[in-house]
Amino acid sequence: MTTIAPTRPRLDWTGIVFAAVLSIAIIFPLLVVGTWAFTEVWRYPNVIPQQFGFRFWGQTLGRPDVWAALTLSLQLSTVVTLLSAAICLPAAYAFARLDFPGRSILFFSFLAGHAFPKFGLLIAIAAIFLQLNLIGTFWGVVLIQLVGTLLFMIWIPVAAFQSVDRRMEEAARDVGAGPFRVFWSVTLPQAGPTIAAAVLLSFVGTFYETEGAWLIGAPGIRTMPVLMISFINNQMVIQFGAVLSVLLWVPSFIALIFARRVIGGGAFARGFGG
Repeated sequence: MTTIAPTRPRLDWTGIVFAAVLSIAIIFPLLVVGTWAFTEVWRYPNVIPQQFGFRFWGQTLGRPDVWAALTLSLQLSTVVTLLSAAICLPAAYAFARLDFPGRSILFFSFLAGHAFPKFGLLIAIAAIFLQLNLIGTFWGVVLIQLVGTLLFMIWIPVAAFQSVDRRMEEAARDVGAGPFRVFWSVTLPQAGPTIAAAVLLSFVGTFYETEGAWLIGAPGIRTMPVLMISFINNQMVIQFGAVLSVLLWVPSFIALIFARRVIGGGAFARGFGG
């Protein structure tokens, strides 16, 4: 009796090369910025810094405008995410479950803002906000950043509600459960992780949003990304911008850990149709 030796899977060298190039393109800039954040002396032509330290961390964190910008960014992200959830989630449920005239046109109108160059759209909105005295105000920035969350908070929850097993909902109704009980006990547990992914993406996207905050909020509203750009443009010391960049990574790392531990990677894939 002869045995067939198991065949070894072929290596996809093209995929490996693309993955390596992509990793270098992403990791190398992060490594350089992270190194500058903890560098006190780094002169050309030395490959590695001559002196590491936390001097620029102390100077950056000692500035009151940094803490004011961080607090403002967290407030804006929280308010925008809550408003977006209150407006978009009921709309997403209606788009996913109800059939009404103009449904498709209205659905794509929510997403049309992402089909055109963003800066041109912001200029047009800024002209309207100027007439409404919303330029340079907190709520002006909230409204402009709310537009940026529509893609995440409409598209992903619609996919989440559409992926719910309707047979389980019908079974619950057959045993006497009311509409609210069906939604709370059957629909929400299935759609909840994907909706949580959409909320998380909206919060992080709002925290890092720069163009709208700069165009609508200037000069009174300075979020962390806007302050970082100001540091990079106006400060001759690279380390100040590098320290702020590293500080801006913190929400992303927290969001990734939360998504990994609580939501699960599959929720993101389901939200984007995977």
